[in-house]
Amino acid sequence: MNEQESWMNRKWRPAMAWMYMVICILDFALFPIMWSILQAVQDGNVTSQWDPLTLKGAGLFHMAMGAVLGIAAWTRGQEKIAGVAGQVSVPPTLNTTTKPVLKEPEDPITRNTRND
Repeated sequence: MNEQESWMNRKWRPAMAWMYMVICILDFALFPIMWSILQAVQDGNVTSQWDPLTLKGAGLFHMAMGAVLGIAAWTRGQEKIAGVAGQVSVPPTLNTTTKPVLKEPEDPITRNTRND
C-alpha cells in the first residue's frame, strides 16, 4: 500500500462496515426501545410498534450495503492474494510513471495450482 494515499483511500472499507453496523444497531435496537419509552412516558402505554426505516422500500438499503461490503471484501481478498503470490516492484531502469510489474513467487510449490 502506498503511504502517500489519503486516509479515505486506505480506510473506506472499514468506514463503510462501521457505518452499516451503527445504522443497523440504531434502527433495530435503540430506536425501537426509545420509541416505546417515548410512548410510555407520553400516554402511559405503548400503542404502536417501531417501523424500521431501513426496511422501507423493500429493504433496498440492506441489499445495496450487502453488495458494497461484499464486493469490497472480495476485492480486498484479491489484493491480499496478489500480494502473497507475487511482489509488486518497479524495475530501476524505468521511470516512476510506468505501471508496476508483478513478479512470480520464488517458490512455485507453495502456490495453489489446483483448478477445480
